[in-house]
Amino acid sequence: MSLTTRTAGLKAAVSADAKPAVMRILLAISLVHLLNDTIQGIIPAILPILKGSMSLSYMQAGLIVFVLNMTSSLLQPLIGLYADRHPSPYMLPLGVGATFFGVLGLAFAPSYALVLFSVLLIGLGSAVFHPEGSRVAYMAGGSRRGMAQSVYQVGGNSGHALASVMTALVFVPFRQLGALWFTFAAALGILVQFYIAKWYTDYLAAHPHVPRKSGEGAGRTGIRKRTAAAVLVLIFLVFARSWYQSGVSIYYPFHFMERFGMGLDRASMYIFLFSAAGAIGTFVGGPLSDRLGRRNVIFGSMLGSAPFALLLPYADELWSLVLLTLNGFIMLLGFSVTVVYAQELIPGKVGTVSGLIVGLAFGLGALGAVVLGSLVDALNLNIVLKGLSFLPLLGLFTYFLPTDRTLKVWAAQSTD
Repeated sequence: MSLTTRTAGLKAAVSADAKPAVMRILLAISLVHLLNDTIQGIIPAILPILKGSMSLSYMQAGLIVFVLNMTSSLLQPLIGLYADRHPSPYMLPLGVGATFFGVLGLAFAPSYALVLFSVLLIGLGSAVFHPEGSRVAYMAGGSRRGMAQSVYQVGGNSGHALASVMTALVFVPFRQLGALWFTFAAALGILVQFYIAKWYTDYLAAHPHVPRKSGEGAGRTGIRKRTAAAVLVLIFLVFARSWYQSGVSIYYPFHFMERFGMGLDRASMYIFLFSAAGAIGTFVGGPLSDRLGRRNVIFGSMLGSAPFALLLPYADELWSLVLLTLNGFIMLLGFSVTVVYAQELIPGKVGTVSGLIVGLAFGLGALGAVVLGSLVDALNLNIVLKGLSFLPLLGLFTYFLPTDRTLKVWAAQSTD
């Protein structure tokens, strides 16, 4: 195929893909993402209370997050793979149903073992929601996939931010029983998911699934090898970002309480600002990547946050607030973009890829929670947080990701 013909084919494909976004569905799935991740985010937020009331070690506290995130991490790619082959709209309300019962159990759990079981149910609900939620955003986004994924992801990041506020407003006065309030959020999520599932069903009827054709030969084999290498780099970047986020969300409240003598409510507000700034960054990052390129935004988000991360362990109370806010905004610019980049790297596997990348983020964050907790028990909190601050520098490995233009060429070659 000549270069002129291939270029014309690419332009035709872009033109054919120019579809409008369905904003009512994007806003609905973003709302459910907010509700789901608010509930998921209350687990790290409630840790200081559970640690005190049940006399837990740092490692035991980290294990609670590990169970939550590993459940979601291991199941998300499997559910995404199943849904790619057998789209199931009504899995969405069923997933939030599991979350409902998990929150109910958490509010009344009298023992550490029952806390872990309740958290497992919440993780199961999240595992069902995220791959299908990403698919809904992909379908409803039309040709503006960066924007669509940002609208979807900003709901989740806003939910995590709200979870920090809930510590001060709900868990400080009501302690563990405060989790009962979040059953109302889960119930609302179930209702909205039924509405989305109806649209999803109609979409599938109007757009029957057509299997993608894969190109043959040595050229395509070479692309597969380079794609596999790019996936490994992407996983490495998700590892760096997830461990850093986990460290900030779970262990910096203890740092602020120990170093500055803050109460839990004030320390939680600092983490809220980190998460809220991250939610804004997530919203900005997707549309920015539509203009500047996915790879460029991922690169800038990781390296741009590195100076602030390195300064944070040494900052006083005021500068900690400033650095956390700037760091959250810049680092999370690339959050939704990573998912869209992965979807374009492996086209035709929206659920599998979304489940892998988002699930991997949860899983690595969970592993980070346990490892960091063990290190804090063995060493001390200050040393661990100083070491944690170097993780954003691993964003240098973004250089090894294929450019956006390269991904378009590979996509065109795969259908030749």
